[in-house]
Amino acid sequence: MPSERADERYMKRALQLARRGMGQVSPNPMVGAVIVRLDKIIAEGYHHKFGEDHAEIDAIKKASGKIRGATLYVNLEPCCHWGKTPPCVDVLIEQGIKRAVIGTLDPHPLVNGKGAQILRDHGIKVTEGVLEQEARALNEVYFHYTRTGRPFITVKYAQSLDGRIATFRGDSRWISSEPSRRFAHRLRAQHDAIMIGIGTVLADDPLLTVRSVKGRNPLRIVLDSRLRIPLNAQVLQGEGQTLIVTTDAHTKKKVQAIQKQEKEVLVVQRGPKGRADLQSLMQVLAERGVSSILVEGGREIVTSLLQGRLVDRMVVITAPLILGKGIEGIGDLEIGDLKQAMRPSTYKVSRVGEDVIFDLRL
Repeated sequence: MPSERADERYMKRALQLARRGMGQVSPNPMVGAVIVRLDKIIAEGYHHKFGEDHAEIDAIKKASGKIRGATLYVNLEPCCHWGKTPPCVDVLIEQGIKRAVIGTLDPHPLVNGKGAQILRDHGIKVTEGVLEQEARALNEVYFHYTRTGRPFITVKYAQSLDGRIATFRGDSRWISSEPSRRFAHRLRAQHDAIMIGIGTVLADDPLLTVRSVKGRNPLRIVLDSRLRIPLNAQVLQGEGQTLIVTTDAHTKKKVQAIQKQEKEVLVVQRGPKGRADLQSLMQVLAERGVSSILVEGGREIVTSLLQGRLVDRMVVITAPLILGKGIEGIGDLEIGDLKQAMRPSTYKVSRVGEDVIFDLRL
């Protein structure tokens, strides 16, 4: 029987493999698998892309030795239902796996302990909770999306030391350093969608694609309650997917013009102040399989999301600049007492280039 230390060592490897699927497997979780026989790794695998083999199957197909009697290490409970692929537990039983070491159970209602129990029912020894905290943290988006039925929302912006995201004239290029901008593009590649408001489009005309790093382009979402977006805006150009979210306060002619450019217009109900209702929008996006959204501004959207308690993570890049009068990153949250202040559940601070990055979970 491998020691607890050995179990953790092989689980760390499974987690490393799982991360290779980041940005490719959504809305599925990132999963890695290691198969060990006689204290020797005979196979490794991971979930490469949504719709393709799960990690356990990928590892089995790459095995360099006999699998029967081996131990499987996997950071998430093997599935026991049909989806894009057959149930993994059936293959593990058929292959004669003797022991399964699982990082954490799968919160999906069709799994959630059932996969582990099926393995036990077929004589396979199951060990749960090895590096569970790390396993849950890796798939925080999947856990959140599965349990709440709404996307995991990350707010990201760059600010000066005195909390300004632009000068009083609206100049914001560039507050952060080039290394920080590469970091921001990696964030884009890790999310299913990137969302901004019409104000940001009119002020900066961003492209909202992944550049400087490798990765897929996320779905571009623009909140535009009155369809003020210019038809030559960069987000309406090219082959990238774009979704313009509006309300009934628009003209059919503008909708048709946008659709001619092969971009989608989604009409949602109005919320406060006549803007698109964010709660209902998140439900619609979740139903479309959007499990994570990176919000890059502007201030009104960020403020509305915070007011609605919809923000799960904040990434604030702080540059060593002082601007004085300028545009704030967050508007009025009507907090008059420090006891009402929003405080992170966890946070970490790092440095990229000359900037300091605060990464918070709310």
